[in-house]
Formats: sequence, C-alpha cells, structure tokens
Amino acid sequence: MPSNNDLRSTKTRMMKVENTKAQMRKGILEYCILSILAKDDAYVAEILASLKDAKLLVVEGTIYPLLTRLKNAGLLTYRWEESTGGPPRKYYQLTEKGQGFLSELGTTWKELQTAVNIITQPNK
Repeated sequence: MPSNNDLRSTKTRMMKVENTKAQMRKGILEYCILSILAKDDAYVAEILASLKDAKLLVVEGTIYPLLTRLKNAGLLTYRWEESTGGPPRKYYQLTEKGQGFLSELGTTWKELQTAVNIITQPNK
C-alpha cells in the first residue's frame, strides 16, 4: 500500500502536469479563435463548437473575457443579428488589424512548431 508521502507526491505531480497543460491550451487559444474567425464570422456557440470539434474544450466563462480583450485591442469587431430561435446573436469578425495580427501569430506558431519538433525528436 502506498504511503501518504507517495500519494501526496503523485497528487502534486498530477496537479503540476494539469496546470502546465492548461497553460499550454491558454497560450494557443487566442490564435485558434482568430483562426476560426478568419474563415467566417461566428457567434460564441459556433466558436465553442469549432474548438470542441478540434478537441480543445473551452467553457463560455473563458471565451467571453478573451473576446472582449481581443475586441478592445481592435482585433475583432461584432454585429448583432436576429435569430430565428431565440435572442439576437453577436457575430464576431476579424478587423484588418486582427488579420495582420493573426498572420504574425501564424508565423510564430510555425517557428515554434519547428523548434519543438527538433527539440523533442528522440535521439538517433
């Protein structure tokens, strides 16, 4: 039977792994949202569905502050559209500044991806 110290150590290690995984997801969430909106204007439920389809699970409480921050930075704008099944929907779209920002993030993502792939390759 594992000791209390072993259980605490395992729990601490798992908490650190989960925290690191969460930080990695947060770091790429902005890039993913801008990429979704580069394809077409979308409202929050559509953005969340796209993220979910890609296995990147995000809750509404995370996405609303991020969208507000992106809008306040001039990267997004929005418009209201009537909905046939409920209240009006707020559709987000990239601004010209947002498109430029997304392009820069794309370049950085490719550079990071290449670097991480090189570093994480097993020794031959």
